[in-house]
Amino acid sequence: MRKYFTLIVPVFAAMIFSGCLKNGSQSFTCTASVPQITVPSAEIAAVEAYLAQKGITDAQKSNYGFYYKIDVAGTGVTPTVCSNVTLYYQGKLIDGTVFDQTGASPVTFQLGQLISGWQLGLPLIKTGGKIKLYLPPTLAYGSRAVGSIPANSILIFEITLVSA
Repeated sequence: MRKYFTLIVPVFAAMIFSGCLKNGSQSFTCTASVPQITVPSAEIAAVEAYLAQKGITDAQKSNYGFYYKIDVAGTGVTPTVCSNVTLYYQGKLIDGTVFDQTGASPVTFQLGQLISGWQLGLPLIKTGGKIKLYLPPTLAYGSRAVGSIPANSILIFEITLVSA
């Protein structure tokens, strides 16, 4: 029995190890690409109305239909949709309700797996940067409700990029 055990354990370990190499991060090939989404003009107008109502005049309009304000540009690496990004963030509805935020520690995500507004907005800063994103629904969760976020919500995110 011991003879078989000494043969089975190394074979089993080799199978597990080879599976990790094939599917692990060392052989990971990113297939994500920059989202190609057209934001309806009514959504852009709604974001602009919110900014005007709040007296926010320093937000810039992106070519993708969202608004942003860079508080700190950063000096490190610029993330891509294939980057793993480590960051602090807070997400709010336009009524000021915080629906999500990081705690004392930053969190890490693969940028290509996040909402389109983050994929398009985070590359505007570098590591160490801080940005505020004003996202129309099409670049966030669209017409579906997610958790405490109602369908068709404009979302505001304050994000500090720790690393990319």
